[in-house]
Amino acid sequence: MGTLLVRPPGHRRDVALRPAATAMVWIGEGHPHEMIAVPGVALGDGDVLVAVELSTICGSDVHTVQGRRSAPAPLVLGHESVGRVIAMGDGGAAAVDGSPLRIGDRVVWSVTVSCGTCDRCARGLTQKCRTLGKYGHDRVGANGDLTGAFGSHVQVRAGTAVVRVPESLPASVLAPASCATATAWAAVARAARDHDLDGASVRVHGAGLVGLSAAAIAAERGAAVEVLDPNPTRLALAARFGAAPLEREPEIVIEASGHAVADALAGVATGGTVVLVGSVFPADPVPFDAESVVRRLVTVTGVHNYTGTELADAVAFLAGRGRAYPFADAVGEVRQLSAIDEALLAAAASDAPLRIGLVPGR
Repeated sequence: MGTLLVRPPGHRRDVALRPAATAMVWIGEGHPHEMIAVPGVALGDGDVLVAVELSTICGSDVHTVQGRRSAPAPLVLGHESVGRVIAMGDGGAAAVDGSPLRIGDRVVWSVTVSCGTCDRCARGLTQKCRTLGKYGHDRVGANGDLTGAFGSHVQVRAGTAVVRVPESLPASVLAPASCATATAWAAVARAARDHDLDGASVRVHGAGLVGLSAAAIAAERGAAVEVLDPNPTRLALAARFGAAPLEREPEIVIEASGHAVADALAGVATGGTVVLVGSVFPADPVPFDAESVVRRLVTVTGVHNYTGTELADAVAFLAGRGRAYPFADAVGEVRQLSAIDEALLAAAASDAPLRIGLVPGR
């Protein structure tokens, strides 16, 4: 816990942390993480300091340390986390639903930090804010040291969507909500703008956590869903998330792997919608048959990250009808934060669980 040293209104609030917070800093490809101690933080208006309960390793974290995704170093990686509010800046802070946050609240938060006033935010594209910040993606420096989930604490900045979460849900269910589950919810919601999901046929490419989450969300909304994946172990999980072979051509295809874009475009029915969500890493260009798309009246759309409302909706799903699905089993193992390099290697293995968790420890 922290000891608050209050400054006059309009100034930042200094929070001393005894013992000091710790963060694992990635300094570049081929180098092990280095642990740093952070004895205190300065909280601005609307900032929240969160003590981390559990963080999970996302595929983008693996891509970064492998050099497959550019990122500024030094960097505290990690953006899937659940934790508890232990301090706030002057004036407090509010959750997505408008209610004030309180010390002790258990929360998840968006991967993005948005200004709320630029033209993109005004259009509802807060995840593409002109001055966007991202947890686990921004270089250590101007925004402090506790900028990613792979630490004992995270400084959650004003402009972040914060969602209060139930005490009854396991941390293993909640930590991935701020990336995999919310992104899946956004992908299904985008498809639902074009099609009534009740009775629709949906094909999902990719049995990672985003794809399986999308399958469960679509199934709960009345769709018939199938999941395709070349990995037989991952594919075997699909039935537990509501998937079964389709009996007709899909009206909706969600490409959640980044490896099957051409198949997704070719396999959708006339008048259908293809939602591309998995193409978040460099890959070879995909041939695009424009004539086929035009003649079949196909809609192709991209989804990247999500809004605060979609994060809240994803948490509500996990707390409600999502309890019928094995989201708690997605975290196949949990390791100490200090063992992050070994955990990242394990997460990159072909037989890795959907997620590996990290817990702060001394």
